[in-house]
Amino acid sequence: MRQAKRLKSVRYDIRGPVLRRAQEMEAAGHRILKLNLGNPAPWGLATPGPIVADVVQNLVEAQGYSDARGIYSARVAVAQRYQNLGVTGVQPDDVLLGNGVSELIMMVLQALLDSGDEVLVPSPDYPLWTAAVNLCGGQAVHYRCDESAGWQPDLEHLASRITERTRALVVINPNNPTGAVYSEQTLLGMIELARRHGLMIFADEIYDRIVYDGATHHTLAALAPDVPVVSMGGLSKVYRAAGFRSGWLATSGFTGTDTDYLNGLQLLANLRVCPNVPAQHAIQTALGGYQSIDELIRPGGRLLEQRDHAWREVVSIPGVDCVKPEGALYLFARLDPAVHKIHDDEKLVIDLLEQQHLLISHGSGFNIDTPDHLRMVFLAPTDVLDDAIGRIRTFLSTYRQ
Repeated sequence: MRQAKRLKSVRYDIRGPVLRRAQEMEAAGHRILKLNLGNPAPWGLATPGPIVADVVQNLVEAQGYSDARGIYSARVAVAQRYQNLGVTGVQPDDVLLGNGVSELIMMVLQALLDSGDEVLVPSPDYPLWTAAVNLCGGQAVHYRCDESAGWQPDLEHLASRITERTRALVVINPNNPTGAVYSEQTLLGMIELARRHGLMIFADEIYDRIVYDGATHHTLAALAPDVPVVSMGGLSKVYRAAGFRSGWLATSGFTGTDTDYLNGLQLLANLRVCPNVPAQHAIQTALGGYQSIDELIRPGGRLLEQRDHAWREVVSIPGVDCVKPEGALYLFARLDPAVHKIHDDEKLVIDLLEQQHLLISHGSGFNIDTPDHLRMVFLAPTDVLDDAIGRIRTFLSTYRQ
């Protein structure tokens, strides 16, 4: 039986051939060090106890379906959070809960796109965005983020990519895979382009509270009260609850003439019946309680220390440099083409996997058009990071394509 033809244009390389090869090696008895996914739990970064306790406490009440949009108390908590961040007018009915942000990405695109419609997506991007646009019948058009400018979006290049078929602009901030945190000036420039061309903005802000060195995350919707914005966040990263699959979106800047799109979102919410109910009970406690992420990102905090340590070690490898990430959980390192002459970065990471039993991600899997970047997660303790980076150092010292 053949797969649907529409899947032929869909790629999700970070869970593609490289991961399958790692699984084959594990099945053959090899132990693989995995630094390919931003999954906090395997590295001892557990969901805060009060969040788990609230889910357990409400299990009896979570046996039936909820409202298709999600339980009211959780939607109130999300709306209040955006109000506190300066997004005026967001009410509980403007909030939709989902089985993680991944499900919501599919829904917001399904509600918008007709065949051939274009969506502006950053390069590099979190590849689910590109895959989802294509799966929904649209075309992902990539705009460049400038490595020499700390991976800030290139506004001139972005403007040049807009056509009469462009429907929406995706902004991933803080960015995965680069760790860039966008300046207010950059965001205002992107908003102005959306305003001028009548575009919707999808603001993927799943890492909004994971920022370092005093970097400031600006909530995009707070800067764009007159532009239709769909803001997305969830519990997976900031609250280390990836397995709960609990995310949300909030709509702002929509006018009375935009109800057709919002009705489409509601239809899709109804079709999936409701998000998983137990994990919805985690949201109010997470957003309203003690923000434990703060102690991990301040001086002396585990995530900050691991970022600093991993970055120092990676850039000490001959022929490797890396923009120091201001946010998120990843290093997006560059291999100097004059030193490491790589023409196939997927082959490189498979060779690294087979020779050193280390699993990381290749840059082209994030829709960047050069084969000279690698992404590594720095969630592991420093001794594990030293081991991993040592394997990379050894591998690159002799590797040739």
